[in-house]
Amino acid sequence: MEIKFATNKLQKQYEQSALAIKAYGDEIGKAYITRVNTLKHAKSFEDLYLIPQLKFHPLKGNRKGQFAINLSGFWRLIISN
Repeated sequence: MEIKFATNKLQKQYEQSALAIKAYGDEIGKAYITRVNTLKHAKSFEDLYLIPQLKFHPLKGNRKGQFAINLSGFWRLIISN
């Protein structure tokens, strides 16, 4: 799957894990890196539904057309198709 980051900051945090950990803390920073790696290796969104830990689901309302992946607790990664 092709990954395009919404901001340069998010891309740098992925490329340099220390930046993600500094910004979000150890648990969320590491989860962010892991989830992006999972997205990179998925062939389609259907693959993501098969991984229960992700809690991959479509969003509603003003976020219709986007999807969420669980990071930890109330933190989630929002992705677009």
